[in-house]
Amino acid sequence: MAKRPQLMAYATLSLISAYCALPFFWAALASFDGNASLFLKWPEDWTTANYTRIFTVENGLTWFMNSLIVVGAATVLTMVLGGLGGYALSRSNAWWKRPFLYTILLIRVVPPPALIVPLYKVLLTANRAVQEVLRAVLPPDMLRPAMRVFGLVDGYLGMILILTALQLPLALWILKTFFDTVSRDYDEAALLDGASLMQRIRLVLLPLALPGLAAAGLFAFISAWGDFLMPLIFISSPELQMLPLGLFRAFLRVNTVDWGFLTALAVLYMVPSVVAFGFARGFLVRTFGGGVKG
Repeated sequence: MAKRPQLMAYATLSLISAYCALPFFWAALASFDGNASLFLKWPEDWTTANYTRIFTVENGLTWFMNSLIVVGAATVLTMVLGGLGGYALSRSNAWWKRPFLYTILLIRVVPPPALIVPLYKVLLTANRAVQEVLRAVLPPDMLRPAMRVFGLVDGYLGMILILTALQLPLALWILKTFFDTVSRDYDEAALLDGASLMQRIRLVLLPLALPGLAAAGLFAFISAWGDFLMPLIFISSPELQMLPLGLFRAFLRVNTVDWGFLTALAVLYMVPSVVAFGFARGFLVRTFGGGVKG
């Protein structure tokens, strides 16, 4: 009798897991099916053409590289700013600390579509200033390539800053909470040993902060990697398009949906997030399991 509730719980969890895994199973099978359709079926014509076509016929390599550059840079910037800001907030006793934390949390709660119009106007004005500066220091034939990198609208830099701003509030909360679990004795011991600020950060705080940084970086990467709205609004050049836009346009093909190509692209789209979670899983458990006790 004691085992019956446990068996029921395992059976329920198994059904829920199977239901959740079914779309992924369909996508994996359809990506290798030469005649893929909307319905789940075992492939009769196994092929890898759907995957090779992403890179040989379509602009799959460009989509992946743009996404990796933008999301990777935004994740690193979020970790750096979140780490420094989280440490400062954790060690500060200023009266404005708690109102500031709740304010940035409220900013994170605001739906991104509500920010589109004011954000676009601000970045468009700043983008004109950047263009004027680059025009003054670069030859005309170098202006467009430079704007692809430093442009705040239709440029790498703008997308990196936007994604960083969207992910930074949560990263600050995670890292501030994590540094609260790190004893101040480490800071005081390094200070007594004569370590400079940079030495304390590099030799003491950075090794201790790795679990928190990995957790914040994982959330930032997964959220930025799956962001569709911001690239749709702020990227217009074909050579700068990111993977979410490629997936969206693959679904909007004329006449009919190529389910084989679409699912192959979706499977590849999921791989970086799964790999990132695999690398950060251990740090994630340590971060939300109590951090570092001193």
